Amino acid sequence: MSFRLSDGTPQDLRVRVQGVPVDSYPALPPEVARGTVRRVTVVGEEILHRRCREVTQFGTPELACLIDDMFATNAVADGAAIAANQVDVDLQLFVWDITDDWGVRHVGHIANPVLDELPAAQRVPAEESEGCLSVPGPYKLVPRPDHAVVRGRDRDGSPLVIEGRGYFARCLQHETDHLYGRTYLDRLARRERKAALREMENTKDSVFARRAARAAELGK
Repeated sequence: MSFRLSDGTPQDLRVRVQGVPVDSYPALPPEVARGTVRRVTVVGEEILHRRCREVTQFGTPELACLIDDMFATNAVADGAAIAANQVDVDLQLFVWDITDDWGVRHVGHIANPVLDELPAAQRVPAEESEGCLSVPGPYKLVPRPDHAVVRGRDRDGSPLVIEGRGYFARCLQHETDHLYGRTYLDRLARRERKAALREMENTKDSVFARRAARAAELGK
């Protein structure tokens, strides 16, 4: 997922890492320094349009490395979050680094996420602008509930429950969609989807150039 995120996050913002409040946190997650930037897949590639496999091996160096690489790739792309199939890995996993509507920064990862089916009273629909790192360029209005609860596992296999409201709720839903083979384009009317794809063709080269410049800036 993408949105217009500033590079420097103020250090006095409240921060939740894996859903737990922390006193302070660096502007870039530690995983970014450890990780290697991977190519971001683009809509139309087969891996983005089918359900991903569940993570079954936890606590491994390979999983830790993948999470590091996803954070690094997300940072270079100035993203809010990224799913494993967006770095061409067929696993149910996503990471996030997003500041919500109330100034709370959320950072974390989750494997095998499942969204709770919330009561209707807790699912107030909201239509907000939404983009995607795998749809480089366009942002379109997408209706989604403004509250989400997702359950899954952390890198060690421990149970994890993450709750979001507003734009963070949108992020959780967007990334879970990815792992079931859906992009935000699939939630648009046909005409809007075609318009977004045309816009992507016109803007993707400049987006890729910005990512390359950001990678150089971060020494990646």
